[in-house]
Amino acid sequence: MRAKASDMHSKDCVKVAVRVRPFNKRERDAGSRCIISLVSTSISIQDPRDCHNRRSFCFDYAYWSHSGFTRDQTGLFVPEEPGGRYADQHSVFQDLGVGILENALQGYNATLLAYGQTGSGKSYSMVGYGPNKGLVPKLCDRLFEAIRENQENRQCQVFFSMLEIYNEQVVDLLSRGSRTAGGLRVREELQRGFYVEGLRKIPCENALQVEQLMEQGTRTRTTAATQMNANSSRSHMLIILQLKQIFSKESITKQSNINLVDLAGSERQRSSGSEADRLKEGTAINLSLTTLGNVISALADVAVGKKVVHIPYRDSVLTKLLQSALGGNSRTVMIATLSPADICYEESLSTLRYAERAKRIQNRAVVNESPTERLVKELKAENARLLQKLSRMDQEGRRATDESKELRQLLTQNELQIRAIQTLWEQHLQEALKDWEQQYANITQERRMMQMYPYILNINEDAQLSGVVKLFIQEGEWGIGLCDSAPRSISIKGLGIQEHHAVFRNEQRRVTLTPLTGSKVIVNGNAVYETAELQHLDRLILGSNCTYLFVGYPSERGGEDWSRYDYDYFQSELAAAEGIHLSESNTGCSQTDPSLLAVFYDYIQLMPMVAEANQMSQELSKGVEFKLEIKNLALSDSRGHDLQKDIVVRVTAAGSKQVWMWSKAKFVNRKFLMEEVYQQFKAAQHEDNVLGSEGTEEAILQAQLVPCTSTGLPLGEDDILIDPSEVLGRRLDFQLVLDQCCGVRWIREARNRGIQIGFRVFDCSEPLYTPAVWHNINPLLDHRVQFTSLQTSQRLLDYLQSSAVVLELWGLQEGCSVLSSSLGAVRMTAEGAFIIDLLHPSQAALSDSAELSCSVRALQQDVEELKSLNESLRKENHSLREQLNAVKNGGDGARGRSLRPSCDAEFARALKVFYHSMTSVRGQLQRLRRHRPSEESDLLGLRLFVDEQSRLLRDFSEQLEDGVSTLKQDVAAIVRRKRERSGIWS
Repeated sequence: MRAKASDMHSKDCVKVAVRVRPFNKRERDAGSRCIISLVSTSISIQDPRDCHNRRSFCFDYAYWSHSGFTRDQTGLFVPEEPGGRYADQHSVFQDLGVGILENALQGYNATLLAYGQTGSGKSYSMVGYGPNKGLVPKLCDRLFEAIRENQENRQCQVFFSMLEIYNEQVVDLLSRGSRTAGGLRVREELQRGFYVEGLRKIPCENALQVEQLMEQGTRTRTTAATQMNANSSRSHMLIILQLKQIFSKESITKQSNINLVDLAGSERQRSSGSEADRLKEGTAINLSLTTLGNVISALADVAVGKKVVHIPYRDSVLTKLLQSALGGNSRTVMIATLSPADICYEESLSTLRYAERAKRIQNRAVVNESPTERLVKELKAENARLLQKLSRMDQEGRRATDESKELRQLLTQNELQIRAIQTLWEQHLQEALKDWEQQYANITQERRMMQMYPYILNINEDAQLSGVVKLFIQEGEWGIGLCDSAPRSISIKGLGIQEHHAVFRNEQRRVTLTPLTGSKVIVNGNAVYETAELQHLDRLILGSNCTYLFVGYPSERGGEDWSRYDYDYFQSELAAAEGIHLSESNTGCSQTDPSLLAVFYDYIQLMPMVAEANQMSQELSKGVEFKLEIKNLALSDSRGHDLQKDIVVRVTAAGSKQVWMWSKAKFVNRKFLMEEVYQQFKAAQHEDNVLGSEGTEEAILQAQLVPCTSTGLPLGEDDILIDPSEVLGRRLDFQLVLDQCCGVRWIREARNRGIQIGFRVFDCSEPLYTPAVWHNINPLLDHRVQFTSLQTSQRLLDYLQSSAVVLELWGLQEGCSVLSSSLGAVRMTAEGAFIIDLLHPSQAALSDSAELSCSVRALQQDVEELKSLNESLRKENHSLREQLNAVKNGGDGARGRSLRPSCDAEFARALKVFYHSMTSVRGQLQRLRRHRPSEESDLLGLRLFVDEQSRLLRDFSEQLEDGVSTLKQDVAAIVRRKRERSGIWS
């Protein structure tokens, strides 16, 4: 049973649907069992370790897509029996997609969120594949059908945008230009809320154009994932359909945004023991998903009446862009996808809890009508009212006629505005048509070349991104690598790809691949170092993890199933080449042990990550090697007991020969941090062209900034920082490394010349110079200079993150003097590092003044605390005096008669002494309260004031402590003597 689609827009609560997918190959091989059951809209999940522990959840929609289906002749998945419980793509769209479309056509903003762990079926539900179209393409088809059916009543404009959020950076997947450094900026306006500045919006007239744009965006996403050493499971994809409806008769414009969001994988990270130090959640990669959870939790608390002070929309880019979808002006649906396997219990339970919180959220959706059109409606109503009055009174009618003329003028202006909007739409459409023509030409060209030449096809960890990039190998010789300027080159980017990586030769319908020196090339799981002839459906891995399937000439292609060559197939081949394969099971049974299967799949999952980590370590010159190992590969010990099998990563430091054993979770978390360090390194490492005063290229300089320890050694793993602000106020050391200067034109013209490099870093008072190098066109500099900030300021941190080091190339010729660094005014550490980040005198004065002001405030707080203490002592003194008077007057008869006058006198004397001491303390307190610094005090005056204030406070404290101590001693002595004289107080 499911809720009706028409009910979805009757309320503004977030509607939540859950969908259970079939087992995948890994889960089937591991012998997984289903732990999820579904009845109507209620779903239950059982703990595989405790059969009595079962949790139940209830949602608006629940879809069983785990079993009970078959594939028809067209490849469409349909229920085995008519009316079966299997929920196909069509039924999911009827419940969710139709409601979203109706909301959009009514003028409401509508949002669809897909949430779940990687591989749980999010992309299948959202996009689908083959004939099994998902929500997005079906929604687009129905949207344009609705537009065609109502062309007479309204004019509709549809704009399409597609973006990706990775590591808190926004990437426009439809942009034709070069990628903006740091991604597009998210801005905020009072009317629009948060929006992406510069995001490309492309007008569309039919669903086919949308499909082509999605294909273009997916291609960009695939290329970006390869370059950034990432996969789509760690990024969010957001498709925005902006629908604008112009109702000419009613003079109304309704505008709505349909947000279709495929969220990143929601993997749950275990945080036990030593793994808790650097979890993935602490990095910006998963910050947006964590913040989304915090926003949903806060909004759920608001919905149940709890007082919530702050909803953290601004803590991530994703939540900024989804502010209207969550608690704002939108009607929102979330589809949570689940794996029913017992090995995914924790992730599935986490997803269900997440979805349960989300369904409590309440939005405030309103129809988005243009204010100008609303004004026109009001003016028309006023016009009709005035015309009625015209028929009754002539004089009033004349005034009404004059007013109606003004109203008609306003209506005319509005019609002109509508025409202007229509003209603007047509201009956008004309610009987009040029893109369609170019895209159509490219698609036609690609299809024609597929029937003429062999090519390599990309294989990605995400099946949605596989088969997107096709690189054709035409006749002749073709180089492949980073270089894209050569006339016969195939450009690819990725970790471990060299400038010139390998060479393809297509001669006499035979294709060969030749690795170049130092490049990593793997064919069918085995590394190749010499020319190898490629066969149809050979598997290629270039660099660390750029995976391609070789597709031969059309005559070689048969009816084989290419889908078996997925990402896991590539990694399994690599594992087999290393001696790790499933046939190693020692059970003697035909069925592989499930625990060994689980470890095997963990192994092949980590293999590419370990390869990437080793490549990054090599490029960063870290001298650290990573190697995968399996603990307890044997199935049982000598007594026949099963052994716990697990994957560990052996980390070896080449220099010190130290060895660490990391768990899978710890390695994955640390690898994310390695990627951040690597990206920062790539941003800091340069091979810059040195230009002359006339813009001519003088040389190429290789330089880099490298963080280090105080002794100049590379940083260890414990020195890794997640947040740059962690170094504020702490010591920071880094080295400027000048490796080599290549192709110096100055020396090429005359070999008897030389060069020097001059530079300044941050606030260095004097320029520094490298030693002179003579008679060499490609001089090896190998010059390192270490800089140290003893207390890192925000200014230095901003400089390192956003500014540049200016390097000057100085030419030397015979007879000229060599430039030397003047170190007279430069401060250095004992290790020989240059100290930077020193404050200027004026800034130092301001800093000292601020410090002194803080000291004054602290002293004043101490004074207030002492005043409070003094007041409490006065009250205690008053209480003691009252007790003493009671004793003198006989108070408690028995006790009063037994007390001796000598004790009363001793109490009186003690209190008198304490009272006199408190009088002195009170006088000292008054002096402290009157003691204030002059408003015209300079730095010296403030220092003198603080010294005097400290002295007065010290005197005050000593007097107070002496008075209290004396009173305590006197009272203790009196009590002791009373105990000795009588047993009343004993």
